[in-house]
Amino acid sequence: MVCKGYSCGSNKGVRMNNSVEVKKLSFNYGKVEILKNLDLDIKDGEFMVLLGPSGCGKTTLLNCIAGLLDLDDGQIFIEGDNVTWKEPKDRHIGMVFQSYALYPSMSVEKNLSFGLRMSNTPKSTITEKIDKASELLQIKELLHRKPSQLSGGQRQRVAIGRALVRDAKVFLFDEPLSNLDAKLRAELRYEIKKLHRDLGNTMIYVTHDQIEAMTLADRIAVMKNGVIQQLDSPKEIYNKPASLFVADFIGSPSMNFFNGKFVSSNNSFALNNSLINLNNYQFENLPSDQTNIVFGIRPEDISVSDTKESREFKIELIEPMGADTLIWLSFEDIPFSVRLEGSSEYKLGDVINVNFDIKRSSVFDQKSELRL
Repeated sequence: MVCKGYSCGSNKGVRMNNSVEVKKLSFNYGKVEILKNLDLDIKDGEFMVLLGPSGCGKTTLLNCIAGLLDLDDGQIFIEGDNVTWKEPKDRHIGMVFQSYALYPSMSVEKNLSFGLRMSNTPKSTITEKIDKASELLQIKELLHRKPSQLSGGQRQRVAIGRALVRDAKVFLFDEPLSNLDAKLRAELRYEIKKLHRDLGNTMIYVTHDQIEAMTLADRIAVMKNGVIQQLDSPKEIYNKPASLFVADFIGSPSMNFFNGKFVSSNNSFALNNSLINLNNYQFENLPSDQTNIVFGIRPEDISVSDTKESREFKIELIEPMGADTLIWLSFEDIPFSVRLEGSSEYKLGDVINVNFDIKRSSVFDQKSELRL
């Protein structure tokens, strides 16, 4: 891999600590508060994903970082430089759009050089930058093709190359895969992940798709109503969601939830006449007796086994999913799912014994909806 002139993964040891810093950022649309006193530090070379449902503020945050929106309050730093009121062209960022925004009548070479030519960059410098970028992105043999002659992955590389020749320090992606079919999305996820590994640049990626977030991110910022609900690694967010919202938003099929009370005398979760012992659960904040709590457990953390801790249930629904099978049971009239590897020989109406892996469960306060 040739990395002359660009930031590569092998250079991470000599980098600054933070590439992008967002401090106390607020943004209003009219009287509607979109972003609320938001703080976010993104490490140099990190792949940060902004994840959340439509309207959570993730694209607004990306556009603020890009300089496309004026803040109501707060500051933004890129590579230590306060860029809060700088124009997008002066922020050393490169935007990669959903449509790639390539000029269809121009060759790849002309697309790459367009911005440089418009800024009257010397021809020798343009040639040098295109040579370096095309070699690094492995698109040298594509320079004379038109965008219509490229695959989706190749177009993505050209779009990134256009940012690279401008010496972009940070790449911003705004839902680049949202309109593609499942197969192409998977292919381009691989392309983007590989590019990040090869380039080593900081990348900030907006999506509502949790699969994209989990597979691409070094860290994920899960957003709701203009506030970051949790900022952590994909593994930590999946295994230890900080709130009910995060637990419900992350995971497919979603986590099973049961509302009940905490019984301190035997450290149990009480649901009507049923008790689940929580001795193996690591509480971060131990609730008081009779506190209303939510017990959550993912479908894959429930196993079919006949032990003294197991419970007996009747199968009410079976969903074959190819590599897995989802079976639905009912606990105190509340439906919940169990994920089994491979195909299943169970039939509707079969009675099975299942065991909850309490160590991998989650407990939340019903009122605050925060993890306990």
